[in-house]
Order: sequence, then structure tokens, then C-alpha cells
Amino acid sequence: METVKLSQIVERLAPELSPYLTSRELDLRIVLRDGLAVLEPGDVMEIVQHSICNGQKQTMLQ
Repeated sequence: METVKLSQIVERLAPELSPYLTSRELDLRIVLRDGLAVLEPGDVMEIVQHSICNGQKQTMLQ
């Protein structure tokens, strides 16, 4: 397992998404079961989508 910031994932595999994410989203810590080395671009989209949805849920709960 490896814990990385979402910004590391985006910078490495989908830098074009960076302007669309907030600094708070980019600072989120993501736990990767198999590590950063095995991620593919399709995985990045799924991780970003889940991160944004979870962030929105937290905002609504507050």
C-alpha cells in the first residue's frame, strides 16, 4: 500500500486535469492498494471522480 496526494497522481498521469481541481482536492491523501506505479490513466479519472464526490458529501454534511 502507498499513500500519495491526489496532486501526485494527477501530475503523473493526467496533468490536463490539474486546472480543474481545487487546491483542497489536490491535497487529498489517497491510499493506493497496489501503489502509484501500476495506475493507468483510466484509474485517475475514477479516483478524481470519487475524491470530488466525497468532498462534496463532506461539505453538505457540515
